[in-house]
Amino acid sequence: MQMQINNPIVVATLFFFLFGCNSKQITEQPDSVSPYFNQEWAKNTIWDDGQAEVAKYKATRMVYGKLRSYEYTYILVKEVFNKEFGVKTDDYSRADLFPVMKVNKFCSFETKAYPYHYLTSIFFERDKVDKAYKLTNTSQEWCGNTAKSFTRKDRHYLFEFMSYWDGQGNGSMKIDHTAMFEDQLSYSLRSLKFEDGLSFEALIYPSQINSRATKPVVINSKFTVTLVSGHSVLSKNDSDTKKAWKVHVENEGESSSDYWFDRTYPNAMLKMESNDGRSLVLDSLYRDAYWAHE
Repeated sequence: MQMQINNPIVVATLFFFLFGCNSKQITEQPDSVSPYFNQEWAKNTIWDDGQAEVAKYKATRMVYGKLRSYEYTYILVKEVFNKEFGVKTDDYSRADLFPVMKVNKFCSFETKAYPYHYLTSIFFERDKVDKAYKLTNTSQEWCGNTAKSFTRKDRHYLFEFMSYWDGQGNGSMKIDHTAMFEDQLSYSLRSLKFEDGLSFEALIYPSQINSRATKPVVINSKFTVTLVSGHSVLSKNDSDTKKAWKVHVENEGESSSDYWFDRTYPNAMLKMESNDGRSLVLDSLYRDAYWAHE
């Protein structure tokens, strides 16, 4: 026998318990990572001097089964965005302006037949050091070019892409907004509330610095902080060492990476090593208005 419920109040109550509570569990995900980061890190007045931090690294990357050596430049600078277009503003009289920190990463390296070029831009609201507001990556080589963009919306990242790979030509999709990008860690980990023995877990999207435009799949990663002996920021002498913060990132599966940061603010990244062949060693660090040069 099928039971009928005609009372509208009872129907509404049942609907709430059956669907309303479940919907809330899906859309309101807990923020378990932010407490480990100093959200005031980027508000230091050093970033208001009109210049950019330029860090140049000696880098390696495995391509076509061979370890390639090249220079990788990281740029960190404060900019002012407008909300309408989500880009650096030209009109400072607008009412929708907000400050961001821009991280630009550029590299170019040769293979036997042709060169690769990568430019990655990551933007953070100034008071949200662990959450990327926007990430874009472009790659160019003789096989083709690829462009990817991830922009944080209310409850998701909008992933838009264009590539030369079959099935990845042009499109867009929504992905989880609670995960971090591996590519942001060189910036976000600088703002950790460093403490020897600190440990936490977070969801991570693997590096987007490539020509593929497949849907990113999150992996669970464990972060562990230790105080170790490490190279000083501008040292060219292996014997010239001091204490540094080391962050070990163990990803589910077999991938892992290590990051070393200077103990003194602004906690420059000194070195990075990944078990897939990628590495970075700081070679020079300076402040410059690079856009003002010829």
